[in-house]
Amino acid sequence: MTMDLLLIGIYLYPSVMALVWITGGIYYFFHWEYHYLKKYPDHKLTLRHYPLISVMVPCYNEGPNIEDTIHSLLKQDYPNFEILAINDGSKDDTGARLDRLAKAHARLKVIHQQNQGKASALNHALEYANGECIVCIDGDALLDCNALVWMVRHLLSENGVGAVTGNPRVRTRTTMVGRIQTGEFSSIIGLIKRAQRIYGTLFAISGVVCAFRKSALEDIGGWRTDMVTEDIDVSWRLQMAGWNIRYEPMARCWVLMPETIRGLYKQRLRWAQGGAEVSLKYGWRCLYQGKLRFWPLLLDYLVSVYWSYSVIAILVWRIVTISDLPTTEQTLTFEICAVLMIFLCLAQFLVSILIDRHYDQGLLKNFLWCIWYPLFYWILNIATITVAVPKALFKKPNQPAVWESPDRGETFRG
Repeated sequence: MTMDLLLIGIYLYPSVMALVWITGGIYYFFHWEYHYLKKYPDHKLTLRHYPLISVMVPCYNEGPNIEDTIHSLLKQDYPNFEILAINDGSKDDTGARLDRLAKAHARLKVIHQQNQGKASALNHALEYANGECIVCIDGDALLDCNALVWMVRHLLSENGVGAVTGNPRVRTRTTMVGRIQTGEFSSIIGLIKRAQRIYGTLFAISGVVCAFRKSALEDIGGWRTDMVTEDIDVSWRLQMAGWNIRYEPMARCWVLMPETIRGLYKQRLRWAQGGAEVSLKYGWRCLYQGKLRFWPLLLDYLVSVYWSYSVIAILVWRIVTISDLPTTEQTLTFEICAVLMIFLCLAQFLVSILIDRHYDQGLLKNFLWCIWYPLFYWILNIATITVAVPKALFKKPNQPAVWESPDRGETFRG
């Protein structure tokens, strides 16, 4: 009986979370998003004034991509910004390319440092930043020409907003792994951010495209250099310090993502380890300090860890007791739960695609690829969480977090 309940719980957890994300995402869309889509169909927004923005671009071995990234920034429909590109000890020609670009474009300033990781590069650039608003994008990303305006509007509208996370869109779509990630960034990442915004607290900004109030970053002491995911860590510390984070779907940024199983696993393992590190470091503090806004995030994370290890335990148990076949009643119950899970996961994809097609018109044609992602996502989630939690538990304290990006897709390899 206990094992039956555990099996039902394993089926129901993805279904419950899909329902939570669908409900929150739909409410967000009609409460905030739909109004701006109707009012600004061309995505062009005018602000009452334009504070100076410092756009910071940390780069490590971005030779094949950095020129496109800088050129996309120079095309921004925003009158008052500077670009700070940080060459984080690259071993390729990234530094030389940046220096040539800086000679041709007065907005661009290049900072060179030894390889110390993304967080260190951002902290270094913060010392040179003149803007009251800070925008960070990765060295292989292409920022939409209206993105700066849409992110900064949040920092102008409310004093309590410390950060804004943008809307990353996948541009590597040459393999099945790449195509199904287009659905993930809508149905998982985009929909979750919408839902979490409704429920009060975001687990993480998207480090590839985000904006900050400079005073908020100074309030928390910048980025920590010992956390494997600096974006998750800075999100928690900002919100724990009382700052709010907003999600801006109009701020699109076109990103390169892994298109091989190996590359995707390495990337998601780092993300999972980062989530575990943050939860372990700040979870107890949020509980005993009574920070109620974090409790739903902690509960969701703890349940996801419990669920992942439960699936592993069930698989082992099934192998050991292979001769104990389930009864007809048990089989019917499990089949009903499985059908419910599949239906809600597909509904989640459909809802997210109908919302995000306003920002990425190629999504609908990828729906047939995306329907495979629920199975793919949960298997990947189990594999990465079960490995990441022990890595986070036994990580050496204050160990610098330096890592290299996995493959960025077959089309974009230098």
